[in-house]
Formats: sequence, C-alpha cells, structure tokens
Amino acid sequence: MTITQLEYVVAVATYKSFVSASEKCFVTQPTLSMQIQKLEDEMGIRIFDRNKHPIAVTDLGNVIIAQARVALAECERMHEIIQTQQTSLTGKFKFAAIPTVAPNILPALLENYSKSHPGVKLQVKEMETDQIIMALMNNEIDAALLSTPLEEKGIKEYPLFYEPFVGYFSNNEPALKKKMITPNDIALDRIWLLNEGHCMRNQIINLCSDQIQKLQAERPYRYESSNVETLRKMVEKTGGMSILPELATLEFNEDQIERIRYFENPEPVREISLVTNSHYVKMTILQTLMDEILKLVPEKMRVQKKNRKVLRIQSARLEL
Repeated sequence: MTITQLEYVVAVATYKSFVSASEKCFVTQPTLSMQIQKLEDEMGIRIFDRNKHPIAVTDLGNVIIAQARVALAECERMHEIIQTQQTSLTGKFKFAAIPTVAPNILPALLENYSKSHPGVKLQVKEMETDQIIMALMNNEIDAALLSTPLEEKGIKEYPLFYEPFVGYFSNNEPALKKKMITPNDIALDRIWLLNEGHCMRNQIINLCSDQIQKLQAERPYRYESSNVETLRKMVEKTGGMSILPELATLEFNEDQIERIRYFENPEPVREISLVTNSHYVKMTILQTLMDEILKLVPEKMRVQKKNRKVLRIQSARLEL
C-alpha cells in the first residue's frame, strides 16, 4: 500500500470517473487503474463497482476511502510540522469565497498576501455555499471564506468578523426620511434580491418576512441577480431598495452614501468565517490568511461578539 495509491482511490471516489481522476492526478488512466487494482488485490477486496456508470463505491470501499482521507491528512500534517520549523511558508493553497464576500476581500488579499508570503501559491475561486461544502468534503479546496454558522458535520469554522447589513434606497423611498431604520422599513414589494442559492438572500428573507415571495409577485417584472453590485444598480436605475453587506459600500461616492441607512440596535449582521474540513492540517498557512483578511476589515467589525449588541442572521441554505 502506498500514499499514491490512496490518493488515486480518493480521486476516483471524488470524481466518479477513472478518466477524470487520472486527469486531476496528472497520470494516465491505465497507470491510475493499475495502481488501484494492485491495492484492491493486496487488500483482497473491491473498492469500486466498475459495472455501474458512473462508477460506484462498494460498502466496504466507503470505509476504506474514509480511512484513506484520514491517512492522507496525517501525511499533510508531517509537512505542516516541517513548515513550522522553517522561516518561510511554501506550498499551494486552494481557497474559495462566496460571491457576496469575494469582491470586497479578494482583490486586496491576493495582492497583499503574495507580497507577504511569496512562497505560497494561492489558487482562488468564487463558489456558492453548497459548492464550497462539497469541495471541502472532497478535499478539492483547503479553506473558504463564507457566512456562518453552517452547522455541518466534518466542517470547522473560524469566525473572523461580523459584517452589518445596511439598507440602500432609491431617492423616492420613504425610509430615506429617517436617520436609522428597522426591518419594518423594508419595502418587501420593492426589494431587489439575489438569486436562490445565495446564503445572503436567505438571510434577508429571514430578516424581513416569509411573505416576501407573495408580495413581489405583484411587481410588473422580477429580476434576481447573482451579485451585490447589480442590486445597487437596480435600485439606482429602477427604484426600490435592497439590503447590502457594509463592506460593499466602503467605496461609495457621496451621493450613494446618502442613500444608505443603518439599522437600529440590535443591528443585523452576518458572521464571516474561514472554514476547513475537520482533517485540515496546514494551520500555519491558515493563520497567515486570517491575519491578512483581518487587516482588510474595519476594526469595528472585528470586535468580539460578546461586546456587541447585534442581531445575528442565520445563514441557513434553501433546499433547491
């Protein structure tokens, strides 16, 4: 039994295909198949049922694959131990962020991190929450920045900051006459929302009302966006209002700032965390990433939760 064989087994289990697994492992398909066959022969079992399409994992194979993931994580731990004894960090780090956080953090993070830690090669992509959880479980990414709590078995959460939500209104909205707003000031029939699948959409629905879909059905047309910037433009061009994360407003001009209203206490916030799977071991790199992210966040957001009076909005995901 070799580490390489275990890597091949986990790859096939992840991608449900010998061809795809071989491409991800940068080997030929016959080589990968031969190594898995040798492992199965050595153990006297069948890990995969090759007669099914896509390839299925046998019952005993599921047990072996779960243990293989643990074994590979422990191998990574040895590399982490070595890294902690070195003066510089090196290696590849696969990282994801949800679309409502990525534009406000990633551009500066990538520039700053590459200067501070040139030996670490960040591979970053935007993904929705459900995709991130699956990728973490399959060891396709090392960590992700998203809204928590997830309450998912096998996932570790490292809270970084609490980002307030703010109301953003068109010029003719009555709420602009107030200095601060409450959830009752949200015009449910005129609010612009993100697409389903975005955890921020669900947080807004939780904040406002479960009647929002019925009320919006009376609008002359509906438009649901996949990014926060489009919501801002819809408010400015067509009227109505939206709810935005505060980091998305930090570069607003004076006219746009006049359209923002903060919520009265307890203010609605979302918890933003770095998350990993339970077997993740590159804690030195993870800590440097946390430090760089927090440098980009206003200090008021980093205040400990126990010192703030907030309304923490759950990030429950819709079942699609």
